[in-house]
Amino acid sequence: MKFKYCRIQGKELAANTRTGKGIFSMLNQLVTDGVMDEEDVGLFKEIDSWFAEELPWPPQCKRQEKVICYFKTENSDMMMKMIRPLMWLLERYDHPYYVVYTNSPGEIVYEDEYQIVVKVDENVVIEDVQANWSPDA
Repeated sequence: MKFKYCRIQGKELAANTRTGKGIFSMLNQLVTDGVMDEEDVGLFKEIDSWFAEELPWPPQCKRQEKVICYFKTENSDMMMKMIRPLMWLLERYDHPYYVVYTNSPGEIVYEDEYQIVVKVDENVVIEDVQANWSPDA
């Protein structure tokens, strides 16, 4: 199956979206907390600056609306090449993360050549645990 969108997110939830923090938020927090070596901070800041120059800054993100961002997989080879060292930094500092691929991210409120911004669905459904379907149960 081919997926249209990709997001790297953590276990910790962002206060405004109640969804997993994105890769830049996670790394910014490691910098703020003084966890990273100076050389690694430099690597992160260099890559962060590259993204700031190359990608438009979605207005919804500037306003800190309840949105999350995904990269488009169809034309984001360069973006993912630049993301890999950031994923390496998360691993180096033993910071858990998930790579999420999807074709159905939700309501898209912004789109450019490399990314989409999706409105957070606040109608979270919490269901009871299913009955065990194991044949040994």
